[in-house]
Amino acid sequence: MEDLKTASGKTKRETYLIQRKIFSEDKSRVGKYQDIVIGKKGLFSLIKYELIILLSSWLPGALGLFLRSKLYPLLLGKAGKGVIFGTNVVLRHPHKIYIGDNVVVDDNCVLDAKGDDNKGIFIGNSVFVGRNTILCCKDGDIFIDDNVLIGFNCEIFSANFVKLGKNIQIAAYSYLNGGTHNFDRTDIPVLEQERSGKGIIVEDNVWLAANVKVLDGVVIGKDSIVGAGAVVNQDVPPFSIAAGVPAKVIRGRNFV
Repeated sequence: MEDLKTASGKTKRETYLIQRKIFSEDKSRVGKYQDIVIGKKGLFSLIKYELIILLSSWLPGALGLFLRSKLYPLLLGKAGKGVIFGTNVVLRHPHKIYIGDNVVVDDNCVLDAKGDDNKGIFIGNSVFVGRNTILCCKDGDIFIDDNVLIGFNCEIFSANFVKLGKNIQIAAYSYLNGGTHNFDRTDIPVLEQERSGKGIIVEDNVWLAANVKVLDGVVIGKDSIVGAGAVVNQDVPPFSIAAGVPAKVIRGRNFV
């Protein structure tokens, strides 16, 4: 399996707190909004974002689908052919969101590429992102390869990187948590302590059943299956079936 240190170079550590940006008195409300939501400075970027969202994000039916297919790519780093955006899709730092061909982003999804020094969200071809799903970066990156299906009400969080290979199915209510807080100190809340992210790798052809939780620093090997409700806190070898809390390998898939 791919080594996380090889993939990322090192564990990413930072003390970025969204609360500090929200409540800081150093900037105006408009400045804070541009930092957190748009990710670019300048009046033109603000007006373009606001007009596109106002005109198309909420609009139902075929007209809404058509308008978003034409207008949202103007905000994104890249949008391929045949991309469909449902209603009320939230885009944050959209210039760092790159989408391939024939992708569906269902209603009420959040694509949040927020960060000061990250690359953003990269979605390959023929990917389905189910309703109410959140792809959230906090100075991390999310890479989703071709032919991936992400079910309803899922979340992928990245404080360093999360990499999904090809032909992956992630069922509803699953959560990939590519980051954690340190908690060594007791004189300050965990919220204010350093956040670290080792990263998560899910290799090709994996199936994560409903309500699976994958913790930071885990590699799930190719062609593996993780049973419903499992909490994965250690690597899963290729061609394995894992289940339980914490998840353990219960058998292989490549035996005769």
